[in-house]
Amino acid sequence: MKPWALIVGLVFSLLALAGGPARAAESPGRGPFANWAAVVIAGDYHAAHSETQTEAFDNARRDVSKALEKLGFDPANLREFSVRPERYPDTRPLKSDLQTIYDTLKDLSAKAPGGCLIYYSSHGAPQGVVLGDNLLPPGLMDQLITQSCGRKPTVVVISACFSGVFVPVLADGNRMIITAARPDRSSFGCSESDKYPYFDTCFLKVLPTVQDFVALGSAVQACVAEREHETGMSPASEPQVSVGAQLRPTLQLYLFPTG
Repeated sequence: MKPWALIVGLVFSLLALAGGPARAAESPGRGPFANWAAVVIAGDYHAAHSETQTEAFDNARRDVSKALEKLGFDPANLREFSVRPERYPDTRPLKSDLQTIYDTLKDLSAKAPGGCLIYYSSHGAPQGVVLGDNLLPPGLMDQLITQSCGRKPTVVVISACFSGVFVPVLADGNRMIITAARPDRSSFGCSESDKYPYFDTCFLKVLPTVQDFVALGSAVQACVAEREHETGMSPASEPQVSVGAQLRPTLQLYLFPTG
């Protein structure tokens, strides 16, 4: 048996003696994510299949950040990014460029060593996700996360077309990956009239109804499938979920707040 498995087994044994599950790394008055670093990134502002603009990605960036704060993420350890930060003086996001994202996440991770969460909402292609005027490929995102977060528990959420291409590259024992689509499928909801992309809508909708990230992944998949069926969108995007073997048992300790 590997050392991490022994540790996890011991944790669960102690929990059983204590009478049930508890929130990992929780101090009085603080949740399990208080010492996690989090970045929420809007990577584009162009509407799908038109020359117009959309607020969908920045709306998702703003409201996912609020939802994470309700989940217990400390605002001091959370940063937002936008391609057009000057438009949003109320939330004061940083500029969505690779170096700024990397520097910020690395700094936050050093100050908040409990874990990392990366949420990315943008357009996508089979080669990667849109980041301003460029594409961010899976290999480069993997380097960014590895060098910033190391072996800490890490949750990566990518809301973009074809975002399933990130799963085999980012997947690791300490990571959970949730993507809006499988590698060869589009996702939906990026027009000028959409408040959020479909995936982000579902993420925000189901988050208050589940108790941990594992349940969240399944609930988002079901929600997206239902919404696409209701609106007649096809082929189905089929969001992907990957949970590392080492992370899966410990995620059950990071319970979401209730009530």
